[in-house]
Amino acid sequence: MGDLENFLHNPGTGLPHVFRIALAHYQFETIHPFLDGNGRIGRLLITLYFVDTGVLRKPVLYLSDFFEKNRAAYYDNLTRVRTHHDINQWLRFFLVGVRDTASMAIEGLRSILSLKKNCEETRISTLGKKMHNAKTLFNYLLDYPVIRPDKVAEITGLSQVSAYKLIEDFERLKILKEMTGARRNRIFVFEEYFSIFKK
Repeated sequence: MGDLENFLHNPGTGLPHVFRIALAHYQFETIHPFLDGNGRIGRLLITLYFVDTGVLRKPVLYLSDFFEKNRAAYYDNLTRVRTHHDINQWLRFFLVGVRDTASMAIEGLRSILSLKKNCEETRISTLGKKMHNAKTLFNYLLDYPVIRPDKVAEITGLSQVSAYKLIEDFERLKILKEMTGARRNRIFVFEEYFSIFKK
């Protein structure tokens, strides 16, 4: 593990970051240092490395889904390095994963920007004098897409009654949807936003 850490922090390798983390991920999975959670940590290591080195400003590239969808190929390629010394095939597989995951991330970000524009220009703009508080709530939902009425009151400075009226407006505009079915302790979700991440 010490050698792996030194490798990750050695700028003198001359390797592009994507190759360096591909090799480090393989090595981490081979070392398998923990009793449980090695897969999750190994996948998270990729994203954290890209953020730490400045390749990414935000942690928006997760290869977990690609590895899960191609699970057999993932394990076969990792094993092939050990059994056939075929690091090139592992690197090719890893690069395809980065390419496909980056394409999906770009598509997802475009969908979010399109949804944001639609909500702000077509839906929220119809609320007239409530627009300032509506924008405050909407911007909050982009970071925290699940919300309770008391939080709406807190972030907007509205009374509980006015917060509920704003929520009703957001339900009518199909921005928020109540998810508990209860009369008390209700929770609302920005479902359209969540659906982008389910694709």
